[in-house]
Amino acid sequence: MHKIFQFFAATESRTNFPNVFRLVIVVQWILLFIHWNACFFFLLSEQIGFGSDDWVYPNHTNPHSPWAGLSRQYIYSLWWSTLTLTTIGEVPAPVQDVEYVVVIVDFLVGVLIFATIVGNVGGIVTNINAARTEFQTKLDGIKRYMQYRKVDKELQGRVIKWFDYLWVNNRAIYEKDILEALPNKLRAEIAIHVHFATLKRVQIFEECEAGLLEELVLKLRPQVFSPGDYICRKGDIGKEMYIVKHGKLEVVADDGITILATLTDGSYFGEISVLNLGGSGNRRTANVRSVGYSELFGLSKDDLLDALREYPEAKALLEEKGRMTLVRDGTLDEATRLMAEERLGMGQPPLPVLGMERRVDQLEANLERLQSRFTRLYNEYDSSLRKLKQRITALEREQKEQ
Repeated sequence: MHKIFQFFAATESRTNFPNVFRLVIVVQWILLFIHWNACFFFLLSEQIGFGSDDWVYPNHTNPHSPWAGLSRQYIYSLWWSTLTLTTIGEVPAPVQDVEYVVVIVDFLVGVLIFATIVGNVGGIVTNINAARTEFQTKLDGIKRYMQYRKVDKELQGRVIKWFDYLWVNNRAIYEKDILEALPNKLRAEIAIHVHFATLKRVQIFEECEAGLLEELVLKLRPQVFSPGDYICRKGDIGKEMYIVKHGKLEVVADDGITILATLTDGSYFGEISVLNLGGSGNRRTANVRSVGYSELFGLSKDDLLDALREYPEAKALLEEKGRMTLVRDGTLDEATRLMAEERLGMGQPPLPVLGMERRVDQLEANLERLQSRFTRLYNEYDSSLRKLKQRITALEREQKEQ
């Protein structure tokens, strides 16, 4: 029995269908009680005497009797126990006092079993509908708010359709809320497993170290856009970059009709604007519109800059990549553009080598500063040593005179 209870606990925590498993356990316990009660009924019938009255099990001493045989004995006892414990009745009335006591006890146990069934099944149904109930509560609250604020009917319809899309496509589960109970280590491992490959596809992050990417993965925020929603408009200040997880987006001209490009799963945009570069580098350069319902990952500028504080080399590398991209597009401010074009015109090596040369220059400057400090300290030491020798010589002279 101890091992059985351990098995139940382990299975309930590991199965993907815990509610079904709980229902199976409830049914199993009910069948077990019915079986025990059937065995007790047959044993009591034997003690009273088989066939001594209508309540006990009939006499089966005759091998040709329909009541003989193990299967008939067990099935009849099980039938009697089931009717009694479920308080259905329709069994022979008791005759002796002990039979009355047994029936009364069985009825009371049956009431408890019935209450247990109702309670457990009700709890299981509640758990099954918990997500739907919570979702419906949020939707009802939004509906009441829109009615109170007299929101336009067309906009109300769009909001309701957006909620319907979330529920039908199982998108009503918010990852942040679900993973909140996990420790940071496990939460990070799950996020890396789910989103790392998506973030790695972004071109400007291809050469960044894994530590930075792992930190950025934790900052990705899923978002869902409705058909016709503009994710960004040309000229807006860019505060977030996006990675398309699922859906279809269109890059449209200012007239809203001409389609310049189409973005599908795995595409990304807005990565330059979150780097906080000078001039128009932080401005949106295109209008991006959702064709249907689109699911995107958003990475805000604040989250990116916060992560880059611990990775200054990666920050310099990303800014360099961004400037070179803006130079090619002709959207960088004049001063920064001239500096970047000068680097390009001088035949500078690729960006990873630029980062290495920058580190070498910093090491040379640090070495020069250390050499200067060492020279100054050596001169101070030499001067202090001469003064100490002079002081010792003066003391020796004074001792000889005394």
